Amino acid sequence: MGDKVSAKQSMIRAGVPCVPGSDGELPDDPVAIRRIARSVGYPVIIKAAGGGGGRGMRVVHTEAALVNAVQMTKAEAETAFGNPAVYMEKFLQNPRHIEIQVIADKFKNAVYLGERDCSMQRRHQKVIEEAPAPGIPRKLIEKIGERCVAACKKIGYRGAGTFEFLYENGEFYFIEMNTRVQVEHPVTEWITGVDIVKTQIMVAAGEKLPFTQRQIEIHGHAIECRINAEDPYKFIPSPGRITMWHAPGGPGVRVDSHVYTNYFVPPNYDSMIGKLIVHGDTREEAIARMRTALLETVVEGINTNVPLHRELMVDAKFNAGGTNIHYLEQWLEERKR
Repeated sequence: MGDKVSAKQSMIRAGVPCVPGSDGELPDDPVAIRRIARSVGYPVIIKAAGGGGGRGMRVVHTEAALVNAVQMTKAEAETAFGNPAVYMEKFLQNPRHIEIQVIADKFKNAVYLGERDCSMQRRHQKVIEEAPAPGIPRKLIEKIGERCVAACKKIGYRGAGTFEFLYENGEFYFIEMNTRVQVEHPVTEWITGVDIVKTQIMVAAGEKLPFTQRQIEIHGHAIECRINAEDPYKFIPSPGRITMWHAPGGPGVRVDSHVYTNYFVPPNYDSMIGKLIVHGDTREEAIARMRTALLETVVEGINTNVPLHRELMVDAKFNAGGTNIHYLEQWLEERKR
């Protein structure tokens, strides 16, 4: 399931709806590639089979740009992931990014722990995540969650994992599975009360899941802001020494971070230096709590994206809920004008 091509093929066999695209890895033949793109319909997106972290993807709007985009994505995939294989999918225009958290043991027991909305993204990288996803009917979530659980059992999956979907016009389309604990797992932990890391260790050690699907209940709403060492609007990395670090606290506030005052942020790794997570009885309460927590967050000596988060927490469309994966980049473009 870590390879996106084989994962998609497995999900098709398991009856999970997928984004229209190539049946598998794209061939080397330019004529065949063009034929596949015509059958899928432009725009299309070329993806690395072993990709992740927002890398190894290119959107193609015209046939003239197709073959070159495929070759460039293959070269990038080989360099970044050691696997040059790429595949093609239809590029949906206004989808949301919805995830289903699952966990399964070796005894064929599997559950889903609700869903997350991770649509607030830039360059295919998540910036804000929340759970549950606003505005999606619970019956629809239950239906897709049950399919994910059935797929886990069919393929013999064991451990924590996340099924990632694009959601558009009331339909879910599988795009990939993350076969690990994800950055945004705390929002799911907070609304379900399940310690995902602890449970992952238990099932990896051969133990049985300590709960059933009927015991999973959703309580309140949780939001996570990724705190990155970067320019808040241009996203230029900002390594350096943190001269002051003050994390917020109080009821319903959680901070996951390794940094401290006088910590040096190195230039060699991902720019994320912390995660700020809040919980409230309602989405409105969670947003209000996040606004306060962000105002209490102090990071001096380097640039961070905290100012961006503060603006987004008062943005009318974010507050309304249901923004698509292109919203943040469009918001940033409008902000420049």
